[in-house]
Amino acid sequence: MAETIIILTDGRQLAPVIPPILEAASGRVTDQLARPLHDLRISVTDRCNFRCVYCMPKQVFGKNYPYLPHSSLLSFEEITRIATLLVAHGVEKIRLTGGEPLLRKNVEKLIGMLSAITTVHGKPLDLTLTTNGSLLAKKAQTLKDAGLQRVTVSLDALDEGIFKRMNDVGFAVDDVLQGLQMAHQVGLGPIKINMVVKAGANDQEIVPMARHFKDTPYILRFIEYMDVGTSNGWNLNEVIPSSEIVRRIHEEMALIPVPPNYAGETAERWRYRDGGGEIGLISSVTQAFCRDCTRARLSTEGKLYTCLFASGGHDLRALLRGGHSDAEISTVVAHLWRERSDHYSETRTINTSGIERSAKKVEMSYIGG
Repeated sequence: MAETIIILTDGRQLAPVIPPILEAASGRVTDQLARPLHDLRISVTDRCNFRCVYCMPKQVFGKNYPYLPHSSLLSFEEITRIATLLVAHGVEKIRLTGGEPLLRKNVEKLIGMLSAITTVHGKPLDLTLTTNGSLLAKKAQTLKDAGLQRVTVSLDALDEGIFKRMNDVGFAVDDVLQGLQMAHQVGLGPIKINMVVKAGANDQEIVPMARHFKDTPYILRFIEYMDVGTSNGWNLNEVIPSSEIVRRIHEEMALIPVPPNYAGETAERWRYRDGGGEIGLISSVTQAFCRDCTRARLSTEGKLYTCLFASGGHDLRALLRGGHSDAEISTVVAHLWRERSDHYSETRTINTSGIERSAKKVEMSYIGG
């Protein structure tokens, strides 16, 4: 097998070289740790109307921050072309992210294009989207009509003051709750709610959030504060371990563990003993799940990343706009995935103060969650 060579194209971007022998997609490709390619997360914009302290803090992403020009963004046709090629390698689930994906003009058109793709097994794609909820009440019906199946909504507190400090733009809790209600009403479910827990900022909201969403159609998931990117000032002391989150909730509302829905699921599942629904824990810091990770990420400007904590990506846009064929790009993707050996969370968990943590990494707002 010819090795895919990575070269610098302009001193900043990494672009893959076309292997000399092209190959047809077999429907399944695995990496160095025998992990198949199953999930694709696509960032459709680097812009967001929130300034969450753990993702796009104002001191970095201010009024003069240089966002990508529209010409640098992948077009909907380019996104769909890449997605189709990755589906041929085994992708069955696509999640649209950002930034805030609902800020991308006419994103419903992209959803319609992606929803027309079928998996190698002839089934519809599992097509979902993560949003801060600010535009969800307005767009829920058109998203559903376009072919979106589910949404995940970020909500870091129910307390008005805490939530406004977290999003740092004064956005109200009730507006997110209205978006949740509308999404449920039009059938964009099951709906998951993500709460990033940061010690000293919103950890007092853990139990109130659990109490509020118990006995509802929503699945609340708690996410350990992660060191994605380099702009959020991450500190291990600000991480509340998932075990502590479970302990706090269990003291008031008894929990029992639940098996995962599928291999590679990021969230550890727990359900309420009295049948009042379930919660999830995403524990990238204290309980690394790298060994089961099946996700690739496509950035806003067309770089393929094989790890959430990567420091560099592979420039597929250069191949798209350089006139390369589907067979050539498909072969590149297969080789990149076969060479993948990323396991940053496991390395960081073992050595939280080492070079792996201090190295510059791609920002969450650029690559999505």
